[in-house]
Amino acid sequence: MPIVPPDWPQASTVEQIRHNLAVVGQRIDRACALAGRDRSSVRLLPVSKTVDEARLRLAWQAGCRELGENKVQEAQAKAEAMADLPIRWSVIGHLQTNKARYVARFASEFQALDSLRVAQALDQRLALEQRTLDVFVQVNTSGEASKYGLDPIEVADFMQQLPAFPNLRVRGLMTLALFSSDPEQVRPCFVRLRELRDRLRPTLPAGIGLDELSMGMSGDFEIAIEEGATVVRVGQAIFGARSTPVSFYWPTPAPAAQP
Repeated sequence: MPIVPPDWPQASTVEQIRHNLAVVGQRIDRACALAGRDRSSVRLLPVSKTVDEARLRLAWQAGCRELGENKVQEAQAKAEAMADLPIRWSVIGHLQTNKARYVARFASEFQALDSLRVAQALDQRLALEQRTLDVFVQVNTSGEASKYGLDPIEVADFMQQLPAFPNLRVRGLMTLALFSSDPEQVRPCFVRLRELRDRLRPTLPAGIGLDELSMGMSGDFEIAIEEGATVVRVGQAIFGARSTPVSFYWPTPAPAAQP
């Protein structure tokens, strides 16, 4: 099966979005069946970046009850505009510490934790808001300098320090696979995340859980499910192709300062 998305047509009606959700659901069903997994073990997270409020209200009518966003300010604006609907918002993109206060106010989940500074900022803000937040630790399994996330060798030590932030409920690991049309280039990224989770489990501090693996997007989530994904992040296969390039929503990290 090809893993590069086609030119997904824009879904602009309740019926079109409902149809696309059904098609994605069928793909998940088949992938679970082939992998010998229970369908209930995989959660679909519809990704709504660049999708306007009007279409998101249609998505609600079509059955979407949670939405994932990359950019904090875009997510916050949508959450405020749609506060009349009990949507569960998930922030899945890189977070700067000065924007942690926004996430602490509205998000139910944050899938891109990759620094202790961000963990501390979120924990402090959550304490002020009297809230807790489900978090996933982001891991750079492709080894690309263009991606955020911890190096796999750093994750074990990182996990040992997370109990210091009691308002963060650590649920699992997240990764972005290599952007490639070759499944055999993509699959190892998912395998690395699963194997890392399995190695870490016996060493986790009390209160830290790694039951969840968030990996796989519109073009490759079947492979991710085969390798153990419990959350798949799907946007274009539901809402249609985006006009913005991938780099706009997955920006390149700033280079490290030279000594």
